[in-house]
Amino acid sequence: MADRGVDVSALPKEVRDQLAELDLELSEGDITQKGYEKKRTKLLAPYFIHSPGKTHQLYIHTEAVQAALAKHKEEKMALPMPTKRRSTYVQSPIQARTPPDSSSGSEDETSARRQSAVVAPPPSANSNLQSPDSWINRSVQGSSTSSSASSTLSHGEAKPQPQSQLPPTAAVTDMLAHSRIGNNAPPPDVTAGAPPSRGSRVDLPSNAVVRGMSRGQSRSSMMETADGVPVSSRVSTKIQQLLNTLKRPKRPPLSEFFTDDSEEIVEVPQPDPNTPKPEGRQIIPVKGEPLGVVSNWPPALQAALARWGATQGKSPALTALDITGRVLYTLTYGKLWSRSVKLAYTLLNKLGTKNEQILKPGDRVALVYPNSDPGMFWVSFYGCLLAEVIPVPIEVPLSRKDAGISQVGFLLGSCGVGLALTSEICLKGLPKTPTGEILQFKGWPRLKWVVTDSKYLTKPSKDWQPHIPTANTDPAYIEYKASKDSTVVGVAVSKVAMLTHCQALTQACNYCEGETLVNVLDFKKDMGLWHGVLTAVMNRIHTISVPYAVMKACPLSWVQRVHIHKARIALVKCRDLHWAMMAHRDQRDTSLASLRMLIVADGANPWSVSSCDAFLNVFQSHGLKPEVICPCATSPEAMTVAIRRPGVLGTPLPARAILSMGGLSHGVIRVNTEDKNSALTVQDVGHVMPGALMCIVKPDGPPQLCKTDEIGEIIINSRAGGTMYYNLPGVTKNTFEVIPVNANGVPIGEIPFVRSGLLGFVGPGSLIFVVGKIEGLLMVSGRRHNADDLVATALAVEPVKTVYRGRIAVFSVTVFYDERVVIVAEQRPDASEEDSFQWMSRVLQAIDSIHQVGLYCLALVPANTLPKTPLGGIHISDTKQFFLDGNLHPCNILMCPHTCVTNLPKPRQKQPVGVGPASVMVGNLVAGKRIAQAAGRDLGMIEDQDLVRKHQYLTEALHWRAQTDPDHVLYVLLNAKGVTVSTASCVQLHKRAEKIAAALTEKGSINTGENVVLLYPPGIDLIAAFYGCLYAGCVPVNVRPPHPQNLAATLPTVRMIIDVSKAACILTTQNLMRTLRSKEAAASVNIKTWPMIIDTDDLPRRRPPQIYKPPTAEMIAYLDFSVSTTGMLTGVKISHAAVSALCRSVKLQCELYSSRQIAICLDPYCGLGFVLWCLASVYSGHQSILIPPFELESCSSLWLSTLSQYRIRDTFCSYSVMELCIKGLGTQTDLLKARGVNLSCVRSCVVIAEERPRLALTHSFSKLFKDVGLSSRAVSTAFGSRVNLAICLQGTTGPDPCTVYVDMKSLRHDRLRLVERGAPQSLPLMESGKILPGVRVIIVNPETRGPLGDSHLGEIWVNSPHNASGYYTIYGEESLQADHFNTKLSFGDPQTLWARTGYLGFVKRTELLEASGDRHDALFVVGSLDETLELRGLRYHPTDIETSVSRAHRSIAESAVFTWTNLLVVVSELCGSEQDALDLVPLITNVVLEEHHLIVGVVVIVDPGVIPINSRGEKQRMHLRDSFLADQLDPIYVAYNM
Repeated sequence: MADRGVDVSALPKEVRDQLAELDLELSEGDITQKGYEKKRTKLLAPYFIHSPGKTHQLYIHTEAVQAALAKHKEEKMALPMPTKRRSTYVQSPIQARTPPDSSSGSEDETSARRQSAVVAPPPSANSNLQSPDSWINRSVQGSSTSSSASSTLSHGEAKPQPQSQLPPTAAVTDMLAHSRIGNNAPPPDVTAGAPPSRGSRVDLPSNAVVRGMSRGQSRSSMMETADGVPVSSRVSTKIQQLLNTLKRPKRPPLSEFFTDDSEEIVEVPQPDPNTPKPEGRQIIPVKGEPLGVVSNWPPALQAALARWGATQGKSPALTALDITGRVLYTLTYGKLWSRSVKLAYTLLNKLGTKNEQILKPGDRVALVYPNSDPGMFWVSFYGCLLAEVIPVPIEVPLSRKDAGISQVGFLLGSCGVGLALTSEICLKGLPKTPTGEILQFKGWPRLKWVVTDSKYLTKPSKDWQPHIPTANTDPAYIEYKASKDSTVVGVAVSKVAMLTHCQALTQACNYCEGETLVNVLDFKKDMGLWHGVLTAVMNRIHTISVPYAVMKACPLSWVQRVHIHKARIALVKCRDLHWAMMAHRDQRDTSLASLRMLIVADGANPWSVSSCDAFLNVFQSHGLKPEVICPCATSPEAMTVAIRRPGVLGTPLPARAILSMGGLSHGVIRVNTEDKNSALTVQDVGHVMPGALMCIVKPDGPPQLCKTDEIGEIIINSRAGGTMYYNLPGVTKNTFEVIPVNANGVPIGEIPFVRSGLLGFVGPGSLIFVVGKIEGLLMVSGRRHNADDLVATALAVEPVKTVYRGRIAVFSVTVFYDERVVIVAEQRPDASEEDSFQWMSRVLQAIDSIHQVGLYCLALVPANTLPKTPLGGIHISDTKQFFLDGNLHPCNILMCPHTCVTNLPKPRQKQPVGVGPASVMVGNLVAGKRIAQAAGRDLGMIEDQDLVRKHQYLTEALHWRAQTDPDHVLYVLLNAKGVTVSTASCVQLHKRAEKIAAALTEKGSINTGENVVLLYPPGIDLIAAFYGCLYAGCVPVNVRPPHPQNLAATLPTVRMIIDVSKAACILTTQNLMRTLRSKEAAASVNIKTWPMIIDTDDLPRRRPPQIYKPPTAEMIAYLDFSVSTTGMLTGVKISHAAVSALCRSVKLQCELYSSRQIAICLDPYCGLGFVLWCLASVYSGHQSILIPPFELESCSSLWLSTLSQYRIRDTFCSYSVMELCIKGLGTQTDLLKARGVNLSCVRSCVVIAEERPRLALTHSFSKLFKDVGLSSRAVSTAFGSRVNLAICLQGTTGPDPCTVYVDMKSLRHDRLRLVERGAPQSLPLMESGKILPGVRVIIVNPETRGPLGDSHLGEIWVNSPHNASGYYTIYGEESLQADHFNTKLSFGDPQTLWARTGYLGFVKRTELLEASGDRHDALFVVGSLDETLELRGLRYHPTDIETSVSRAHRSIAESAVFTWTNLLVVVSELCGSEQDALDLVPLITNVVLEEHHLIVGVVVIVDPGVIPINSRGEKQRMHLRDSFLADQLDPIYVAYNM
């Protein structure tokens, strides 16, 4: 490691230039690696930090991390870098982004890598598989040219390693051969025809060759993925890398079989027989030295102040510094005493009126002073002690949004604080309301504010003296403490404990009268208060207080103060050591020789060792003696637990322990010998305090004494400790009154101990070692990890360029029955995305190697956005809350659920299909199950012979109506204003149809049986054209017209249907005819090859020679074309017989007669929507009011006001119409009421769809319009499919649709278990309307084709006279057989012919009764079989996962899921601001894991409207998938979950 300890950026410019030149020489091959190393070392030699021998091994942890990372070096990183859209909020400017081949990697990083490249032998393929980090993939050498992909190669790494003989692809493939799980066939190359990715997002021109390849490697070998599948787009390269990552065996082997049992759903990690167990004997309590009795120790702390105030009044007590580090004022003991007395007098006598006194001794008072004003604080604190009121020091509130502000309110409330002391300046700075009053902070009690500046205090009369009793057990002050769950409690310290603690510290630290002490710590609590305010006054010490603000401006100020004042003691944290080291170059002549104690307050932290060592390294030459460094361990409850005593020159230095991380995670002490990488070096924190007794007990469960080689919680018995959590007796008992027990559970004595919250052990010579805090403990899969250790590891991964040192939060969140580790850090503004991503991937590897724990999520947020504690630390609990609420707004995120979620249920093994039909039948009989089948009522015989003639064909029905009831209006078309635009009576429709038939035969010379495309907007023209085709004997093909604003997307579909149906002619309007022949149309299709186009707007009055009558009813009446949700275009043939049967069935179900009126608001282009719009009225004679759905976009109340105005009883709509109404009228129900809209007339409102009923949507619709009289029973759904356009329709009679709650876990197994409403993992499903007359359905196993029992989910098969006759053609899947239409069961009833709907569902017998008196069988549709996702052997329905995802965060507008090979991809539309985009990634991953037990592979965040939706409002997931794989989505962010 040539340049360890050299900050390259701080080198003189000429040296940096020389280094750059050297790098260039190496990259161009003008110098050997060895020569390069030699020259470089020589250049950097003068800037080295020399370590003074073995004792101070510099940055022990950093080296472990470097070594751990080097282990991964041969294996190439397989983490695909997330794709991020360049947008306003991304910090790194485009110019600053380094192309992947520039050597912008940090200098020492490159050299480290080169060394590892030279030294490390290539591990064999097999050995790699056993290594714990086998999930890191040695992926392909190259990658696609876009910078985001190539950045997955770390800088300088793409040079071929001299010792690897195999070409990289071969090596990988070979390795995969060993680690393949199952027989994964290579994924199909769906991306071969992908268009080039958009220029704006590719940082290199597409023809740039990636440098850093050896000249021998060709481009093609680089572009192959590990399976040898050529890839041509960035996305698929990354997905391929991700798949390779997943092919690694997971750490816990998947068990053999699946048991379908909810208790077994989560694999409980079995205890590993090899886990280390403690073997030592039971620990013996450790006793501190006796507390010496000194004759002149004061009887109370106030007495010491009184003594010095009277006898040593001129002697300095406190020096405060201003923001620049200069002396602001010095407070003498005389002044301190007199001002404290004045304050005590004022508090007791001058607040309130003469008669009623506001404060009494024993009351609690808040002290609110800024960190920059220690003098005021001292006066207030001692003033309160003299007045015998109890001070509660808290931080100054800065705004309503302060981190943890409401918890401070809880503290003030629990302590009963009503009065706050503050300084005038501080009071002015507090946030105010517009009227000038101080804000009422969230959760705070009402406070009275008192200013304590001298000018507002009253001098006491001569005879008034403060009462100073001997110290007793009453509380002296209350120190606040924030616990892990962010609650803030007050630890009460009694007067005697305060005094005893000062005595113990005086004895332990050997304080002498008149010494000088420099304090950098917070003087309101902990060590800063105990040493710098209390013990200092007891010993007449001169304290120099260095506030945090000064440290930020001038990190060396404390070192300068020690030098100037020849201070004997300094109180610091590791952070201060680190900052001083960073800045020490500016100082040559400072001397630290006067120090006899450098007390390191957080010396118990794991990274304190390296800070102390490094600081000693730098400042030993400035007179710092090794023995003066004194780490200590403290906690608010136990106060000082242990402190290292100041050493004597020449004595051996204190101890170090090098412990195994693995052992620590199991709570045992094992000295680390083999693997230096996973070792933790801890330093001792000295001996137990004088007069104290200490034990180590198990941290959880009863306080059982630990064994000598076991880590446990330190508990203390001493007079110098906290006495209780003020006013919280319950929690107090568990912490302050602990009686340790032995292995048999017998208490070892009577005396109570206090829990310190510190984890540690007792080393040789009774030295105390602390390895962490209880509140930083993360319990993952039964192992303990310390947050501080993880921070130390993350920091050791050369973080300087990417993140800020002190701004890293580590916490765990509970996801899927276990704790998951999350790390959040603040990213530097100048860090490039590649650097950040590389740093993140290396942190993952390091933590995985060293701690053997997988990270769940690693997030980087922009600088200064994490919630801070007042003195600059990160507020962990608030950060965690932000993460869980989706308010963290990260700028980079990496989720790794695949590596750390190891407790997923075992994949389901499919039962072999070889079970015979007979055994299934017998099985069902034995189990008492019914066969799942149901039927609508009989169509019945038609009595009236005259009607039979009339209803054989629709043409005849229309002709007959035109003769018998010519003026009866069949159709009324409304516009957006609700005005009738056109109507059609029976005779008008008949005449218009005749005109069109004549035009077809004369103009178009169309022969009977030829197909004619109808291209019309929703309206009456469409209906006339349909009947015109039937009159002429042609087959109409109804097609949705292209959207004039979006021809490029909609016209190709029209063209495709025209080509597929081999249409002889197009009937359309003049406007659309112009569109078809326009220049815009020519851009997307060939307009010269349209078939003949006839516009039907102004046809001459002609009659056809005769109206065509088909020879048999089995002939085709029309073709119904539709694009399925899987993106397949299917046309089905509907015969005349099917048309009549369907119309009759609908007529019976909905009771339609000539006198009835219905309103239709849906698209009339296919399925049941077309039947209702064009066919039903002619058959039944009722009047249809037609409302084109697009009119609702300009007037959302059109449909509902029409229902009200015409007093409509039955109406039909689509889901998209419902959504328009909810969005457009959600807030306007009162307005509708005022306009007189009343929906109480509506008896049935049926949603026409080919999908599972959208329960949430129909519910919110009913709920919303309940106010305008809509009955909750009115809304229901219909169900149809391609093979049968109408299977269910609610109708007017029969029981209401019922809702059941199904257990989702059972559905995944194709089983059915009904549960109570509100049960966990329950899914509400609504019946899809009543089965139509003449329809029979049966539930069938799609694999065996045998009927199923009613507790199973299976495919819905249907038998009915209105089944379609077959596919006209299926575009893109010609092989789809006719078995969709005429299929027989494999057993049971082998005679009946069924059609397969392609939908999964089940039949349930309900408690409701049919009209006939039988119990009603309800059909429930669950989802399309083609859409289901097969993952882990289970069957998932995309809509269930999407529902969960949409609930995850308020900014998710819509989402869609699909799989690619074995990855689950979630695409979510973001409706918030772009900075929310990355918040969604963990929330989506969490919710899918929790609710569906699946790990999301890729999360794609896109703009609203990107998820394609077809005309029926259904998501086109396959289109979306194709666009994703072809990289056409222009996503805001793509996250690849490892």
